Amino acid sequence: MALIEFENVSKTFKQGTGAKILFRHMQEKVTRRERNLFYALRDVSFSLDHGESLAIIGRNGAGKSTLLSLVAGLSRPNQGRVEIGGKVAALLELGSGFHGDLTGVENLWLNAALLGLTRKKTAQIFDSIIDFSGIGDFIFQPLRTYSTGMVMRLAFAVAVHVDPDILIVDEVLAVGDAAFYSKCLDKIMEFRHSGKTLLFVSHSGAMLKMLCDRALWLNQGKVMADGSISEVTAMYEASVLPAGV
Repeated sequence: MALIEFENVSKTFKQGTGAKILFRHMQEKVTRRERNLFYALRDVSFSLDHGESLAIIGRNGAGKSTLLSLVAGLSRPNQGRVEIGGKVAALLELGSGFHGDLTGVENLWLNAALLGLTRKKTAQIFDSIIDFSGIGDFIFQPLRTYSTGMVMRLAFAVAVHVDPDILIVDEVLAVGDAAFYSKCLDKIMEFRHSGKTLLFVSHSGAMLKMLCDRALWLNQGKVMADGSISEVTAMYEASVLPAGV
């Protein structure tokens, strides 16, 4: 059985068009027709097995983050089927799941609980998380006093220490300093070598080729290609280059 399976998945959002007259609003309710729907994903199908690493590529607005949010369980499809067969840890928007008025320690406990850890398990890995994050005594300060790099350090440290089956990373490594960036890459490679599954979004082709063996190319919510990382990234890069280059 696949660890992640999407079957004919579509995700839509309503586009705002200003105030509606009452007649038009009631007509849409009665006929169940929705106008001005935006398809973030349209009829997307793919599966991912244990140990695979998948890069999600495409232009801004292609549907990459929407796809990741469905895997993470943050939203549901409007059509189709999404099946997830393991524990997911997601690094999506920087600091998502954290609260600015809570200290780093409080956010650590909160985020670990949201990711499904018991207090006993969190206590066992507490020191390892803080050590990996490298933020020192700032762990006792409110998160609103942190730099963006420090928030990313803490978020990444928690995510990789909860031992997920699936790790989702969406561009957040870009805000870290060089030393921590290298530390994160080493941890992700360790994660991969242990047979876990990785979904990765980045505009760095070199990073994707280093960390992933497969790519899914999205364009306007549709799957354009699904295959080896080298073949699909080459197709995507050719599509975005100006004519004649």
